[in-house]
Order: sequence, then structure tokens, then C-alpha cells
Amino acid sequence: MPSQMEHAMETMMFTFHKFAGDKGYLTKEDLQVLMEKEFAGFLKNQKDPLTMDKIMKDLDQCRDVKVGFQSCFSLIAGLNIACNDYFVVHMKQKRKK
Repeated sequence: MPSQMEHAMETMMFTFHKFAGDKGYLTKEDLQVLMEKEFAGFLKNQKDPLTMDKIMKDLDQCRDVKVGFQSCFSLIAGLNIACNDYFVVHMKQKRKK
């Protein structure tokens, strides 16, 4: 039986490949669909209409309009760090009350 962390890793891998398909990378369109389906709350809270363009530009380091697993995982890690930072601040404020 996998641990919670192993299950989380497996979920990230399977999710990436679900959207990447046989080609093994995400196009801008694939990334858009992944973000809309898997990070709908994050996108809903973005005020900048160019958010997806900026994310794609940041992730497409080779400038070949392809996002591989490593780059996609960097996005997920960054979002996870931001959520943790928010959580920590929120918990500290809650304890002060």
C-alpha cells in the first residue's frame, strides 16, 4: 500500500501523462486544459488575463512550445510552496486571535 506521499507522486505523474498523452509533453493548449481542470481555484483567483501566457513562458525554458514533466512539476511545486506560505501565515494569524 503506497504512503500518502507516494500516492501524491503517482497522482502527479498520472495527471501529467493524462494531459500530455503519447507525445510526453504539454502544449500550451494541453497546459491550459490541465490548469482549468486541476487548478480551477487558482485560475479563478487570477486577475491578470495573461496568466496562462506568463506561466507557459516561464515553463517553456527551451522555447520549443513544449512543457515536459520536470517543468510541469516545477509549477506544481511552486504552487504548493505558495499555498504552504499562505497556510502558515493564516495559521499564525488564527493563533493570535
